[in-house]
Amino acid sequence: MKNPYDVLGIREGASEDEIKRAYREMVKKYHPDQYQDNPLSKLAEEKLREINEAYDYLMKNAAQRQDASYARNSRSGNWGSSDYFNQVKSHINNGRVDTAEDMLDNSGSRPAEWYYLKGLIFMRKGWYDEAYTHIQRAVNMDPSNYEYRSALNRMNASNSAYRTSSFNRGYNRLEPDLCTICQCLWCSDCCCECAGGDLIGCC
Repeated sequence: MKNPYDVLGIREGASEDEIKRAYREMVKKYHPDQYQDNPLSKLAEEKLREINEAYDYLMKNAAQRQDASYARNSRSGNWGSSDYFNQVKSHINNGRVDTAEDMLDNSGSRPAEWYYLKGLIFMRKGWYDEAYTHIQRAVNMDPSNYEYRSALNRMNASNSAYRTSSFNRGYNRLEPDLCTICQCLWCSDCCCECAGGDLIGCC
């Protein structure tokens, strides 16, 4: 197999994001739809096969490198380092939430970034109360961090929009409910009966 980095046109040791970006660009360039009824269609197919092989190889090795790094950190107790949290963040961004959570839960160090990343995991799971609590704690621990404050502001804005939307649909309107209406009718009927009339015949 050709050097996979050369095939994708990227530097050796490129990040997962760089690999994915280069792969998408190459697939667009050599996609069969671009070469219909073209004498170069066979060459494009061959090139696309090479691109897919290179991408699969690099992504598989990237996952193995991350697992090896996780194992090294686990053995050495190197929890809470910047690189370690970057790995956790990479797992979250790539949808590997369980792996990210496992790494955080096994971490002995719990600085502001730990709470922020735990909050992101809860967000991915749809546990918004827990997410808010953890991100709020990260902001309290490191108020100058723009990333934490920005995430908290987005959550606050989202909450505010939800409350406004709910209010407009009538969930918080100050209108009488069914019990209040029945109570008013019953009182009115009693008053009518005292005056010799009858508002509701069945009561």
